[in-house]
Amino acid sequence: MGNRLSKIYTRTGDDGTTGLGDGTRVPKDGERVEAYGTVDELNSSIGVLLAVPGLPSNVTSCLTEIQHELFDMGGELCIPGHTVIKAEHASRLETVLDEFNDTLPPLKEFILPGGGPAAAACHVSRTIARRAERRVLTLSRVESVSPEVIKYLNRLSDLLFVMARVLARHERGTEVLWRHDRGKKA
Repeated sequence: MGNRLSKIYTRTGDDGTTGLGDGTRVPKDGERVEAYGTVDELNSSIGVLLAVPGLPSNVTSCLTEIQHELFDMGGELCIPGHTVIKAEHASRLETVLDEFNDTLPPLKEFILPGGGPAAAACHVSRTIARRAERRVLTLSRVESVSPEVIKYLNRLSDLLFVMARVLARHERGTEVLWRHDRGKKA
């Protein structure tokens, strides 16, 4: 385990660099920092979702576990060569996704993000998960990244989509279907 922060500012980043978990100094806008920074943003957005009152307990427990895994993932991405996320993490997401999806009606059209405060926050987390996946893919073109991280983020965005649908129903919100034919003359 790395050092615990007892002092928040160090001034070492004033030159536009930051320290990785292995002590290496890199630019703050480098691919690796963008990847783990976006995973941190995703984790924070899930924290906002968890702050919505009245979430179902199965959603809360699932999202809390995901937050722990995202924190682990951030550590993995911050320490080159370190591996934490394994195949079983993505498999667990698939199992949970299937359980949530089994309660939903089939989706025949795309839906617009929304549905209620929790569902809307979940859609925001979903889009950040997709961006995190893109940032990790960018990093993987120049440095070694475990393919399990990419797979996990892909499954997580799918799970967050399904969870948003579940939350829309829980909040008695509606799913607005995308009308692809609007504005076309009959």
